[in-house]
Amino acid sequence: MRLPERLRPAPETTGLVGPLRLEARTSDLLPRLRSGDVAVLDHSDLDRATARRLVGAGVSAVVNVSPFVSGRFPAQGPLVLAEAGIVLVDGLGAAGRSRLRDGARVVVEDGVLHLDSGEQVPGRSVDLGVLREDLDAARSGLATQLETISHHGTELLRREEPLLLHREGLPRLATAVRGRTVVLVAAGARHREQLAQLRPFLREQEPVVVAAADLADSVVAAGLHVDVVVVDLRHDRPTLPSARTLRAAGDVVLVGDLGRSDVADSLDRLGIRPSRLATSLDAADAALLTVDAHDPALVVGVGLAGGLTDLLDRTRSSAAGSHLVRLALGARLVDADAVPRLYSGRVRPVHLLLVMLAGLLALAAAVAVTPVGQSWADQGADALADLGRTLSDLLQGLLP
Repeated sequence: MRLPERLRPAPETTGLVGPLRLEARTSDLLPRLRSGDVAVLDHSDLDRATARRLVGAGVSAVVNVSPFVSGRFPAQGPLVLAEAGIVLVDGLGAAGRSRLRDGARVVVEDGVLHLDSGEQVPGRSVDLGVLREDLDAARSGLATQLETISHHGTELLRREEPLLLHREGLPRLATAVRGRTVVLVAAGARHREQLAQLRPFLREQEPVVVAAADLADSVVAAGLHVDVVVVDLRHDRPTLPSARTLRAAGDVVLVGDLGRSDVADSLDRLGIRPSRLATSLDAADAALLTVDAHDPALVVGVGLAGGLTDLLDRTRSSAAGSHLVRLALGARLVDADAVPRLYSGRVRPVHLLLVMLAGLLALAAAVAVTPVGQSWADQGADALADLGRTLSDLLQGLLP
């Protein structure tokens, strides 16, 4: 008689043990993941944003049917996973994936998946050393990727010409933006660190704060008021911040597929009437165009792609859109890392008081060494002595 699979004794192993989680699309897999899961995906050149969501889900291992780094460009997502201590296996292939079953228990050891049935599905164990070698080799493919981005940029410009060139269809914000500094916070590799660096600037300038919906609550928790919340409807399950954050915001902007009703219904129940923007651009890029149309003095980008590798570490259409939007904003857009180097802070009253006090002390010291100053000092000493004697006589007269 065959024993149920759950009753079979577990093989002795020193490897990592966990349940498999499989989906055809990475976007469908991410919401299902729980702490300790072994995530199985088919995602070559894993981007950093997806990697951060895998880390946030608490997975113990990530198994990739394809190579983590294809060699086309140095994708940064796998590095995020490895630095977080997650076990990585790639190169499983379609045949290897077909032998895996969602929810089944698996042991991952030295790049091999050991199934409860006794089968072994081999892959390649990937650690930091292997990744760095792959990334070094992939840097030779940057020129080809730049050509691809240029091609996608041409297609995107043709498709989004009214928006990118003529600013047609952009929503009107209730928040006053003209002539003010705007800080836009997007999910990036270092957005928390950059926000911390900007704290003196934010406190003194009181800028308009625009935040992606999934970051709005954390931005509020950092002590900032979010004026504009941007919701990306391109996600299968868009994240909304708390009702308190939404109600406190001056504007809520929905970006993407405006035919969806689930998010709009949720906002309607809160009494919030959002603005809408139909575009294929990323929510952060759409938000940049929106605030730029309201003539701000400066736009500071937090969490935005700051370099070539960061830009390439996105989908091709997303990278092309970001490139075009940055060209559209021009010198008005400043990266958050540049602000602490350029901004020394506002002069406060306490600073002026300290300067005046130091000046008075210096003046007193200079006068004290002159004959007049010495005469004043002697007179002052005599006056203080007379005052002391007078107070002493007064106290003695009061005492019995």
